Amino acid sequence: MAKENSVGRYGIWSIGLRAEDPARNGELAEAASELEELGFGAIWLGGSTTVQHAVPLVEATAHITVATGIQSIWMHEAAETAVRFAELEATHPGRFLLGLGVSHAKLAEQYRRPYAAMVDYLDALDTAGVPADRRVLAALGPRMLRLSRDRAAGSHPYLVTPEHTAEARETLGEGPLLAPELKVVLETDADRARSVARAHLAFYLGLPNYTNTFLRLGFTDSDLVDGGSDRLIDAVYAWGDDDRIRGQVDEFHAAGADHVALQVIDDGPGDALPREAWRRLAGLLG
Repeated sequence: MAKENSVGRYGIWSIGLRAEDPARNGELAEAASELEELGFGAIWLGGSTTVQHAVPLVEATAHITVATGIQSIWMHEAAETAVRFAELEATHPGRFLLGLGVSHAKLAEQYRRPYAAMVDYLDALDTAGVPADRRVLAALGPRMLRLSRDRAAGSHPYLVTPEHTAEARETLGEGPLLAPELKVVLETDADRARSVARAHLAFYLGLPNYTNTFLRLGFTDSDLVDGGSDRLIDAVYAWGDDDRIRGQVDEFHAAGADHVALQVIDDGPGDALPREAWRRLAGLLG
């Protein structure tokens, strides 16, 4: 499946841009407009999001792609998703990218045979008329990567390394979109940067989908305890001065990524909008 969506080389991944409170729509619209002006190609709505979360951001901008990163197939029926997709497509054609994922067994009571469930979900979207080239899958393992190659525009892997990106590119081939997420800590002190990263990573180290991927990539059980080893932290978090962070982002592109979705990690509230950090990233990547 050739990539049809123009998402540029860089995007911003943020839970804070997910509109839950209508009172924040103005703030979110202003932030989305600035991200577009800064030159980012996509906004990824982090966490378990839906088409509806994208609407105010699409309406507030002119051309930047807005994507779910990701919508859980267990929480939202394919038929309803197709209706919402068609509504948004009718008013703002080509502006929305549907990111789908199977989430995790610990987070979804319905979690059963995730690969088969994703196939069924894609079948339902096909029947309802949602184009395959307007969706991406949060694929980590080879089977889901092949599915994202054959039944979607490509893949949006979360919490991965450049080595995973290289393997994913080999599986996908040259055509499909590969848009990994990368966490960024804008801190030059190693101890401080790794401390912030460990506090954030601890939750994910309790999810086998991620830990199994790390083990496949050559990490060991000792890398997965106490919030993660220095080696693991340095592989999945970009931190340091501008040159170091730029170099870590470049590693993903060199490994085969078309686009890197950057998530700013700090010790502030999870739903905060780190707009000054986004401006710094735009500057150092520009």
